[in-house]
Amino acid sequence: METPRALAPAETAALTRRVTIYSVATAAVLVAVKFAVWLISGSVALLASMADSGLDLVASLGTFIAVRYAVAPPDQEHRFGHGKAEAFASLVQAGLVFASAALIGREAIGDLVEPHPLQAHGLAIGVMVVSVVLTTLLIAAQNRVLRQTSSVAVSGDRAHYAADLASNIIALAGIGATVWLGRNSLDAAAALIIAAILLWGAVNVFREASAQLMDRELPDEERARIVKLMTQDARLTHVHQLRTRASGPFVHMQMHVDLDPELTLETAHEVIVAAEKRVLEVFPSADIIIHADPRGRAEPHGGAFAEAPHAEA
Repeated sequence: METPRALAPAETAALTRRVTIYSVATAAVLVAVKFAVWLISGSVALLASMADSGLDLVASLGTFIAVRYAVAPPDQEHRFGHGKAEAFASLVQAGLVFASAALIGREAIGDLVEPHPLQAHGLAIGVMVVSVVLTTLLIAAQNRVLRQTSSVAVSGDRAHYAADLASNIIALAGIGATVWLGRNSLDAAAALIIAAILLWGAVNVFREASAQLMDRELPDEERARIVKLMTQDARLTHVHQLRTRASGPFVHMQMHVDLDPELTLETAHEVIVAAEKRVLEVFPSADIIIHADPRGRAEPHGGAFAEAPHAEA
């Protein structure tokens, strides 16, 4: 299976900008429609879904801003760029989802204790069907973008809308069951299930964002690919002390490599530049630092993160 072509930073930025516009527009439409029908129907499941969509709108606006700031070029105060703005946006999203789940849970428990009849059943069911369709289309667009990029902000936004899709389906089922069976408590029970789904989604978003903020290494398969690309030239052997981290749409990597000590400085430079270009073809958004060691005489990396010589990559 052929590996998809890696995107240049400008292409990644264009894709993420476009999908965040879709996200904001979808959330705005859903909030407006759900609010209007909730005022008429009084459905607590619809209220739960509307609250979820409202926080999705706030989160989507944050993502809309974050993905634009994240691709801003490095400046004097941020020499490594602004990529982690995406991770911060995802943390805000997780916090909003936690708050949404708590509010929905409280409302649902109150309605379980004192159920109230629903009004305008047809409108409530109709708006949930529209919500399911629009959310499904948005998630499909986000999936297409994430197959081409590694945007943690878009991933967090998708997690919101995946939870929103589940909540819409459950709210639809709760409202339908309430109408069909005549038990108003089913509407509130559906809202409680939605709150639980939101909590689970928030945990996953928090985990992904915190991994980036804590400079977690790239997956093992990507690290192995970097080593393979670097060592295609027989004059460059043994990549060691490889360190990687993601920062929004960018990847930072640094490593030591062994070179034939008989190479001239100019030739060694050419070998390293060629290796760097091979990596950039696959990771076009990478920032790469390579330290050359004469083969057999490598010194251990010193300083605060000192390692043993020839530590495993």
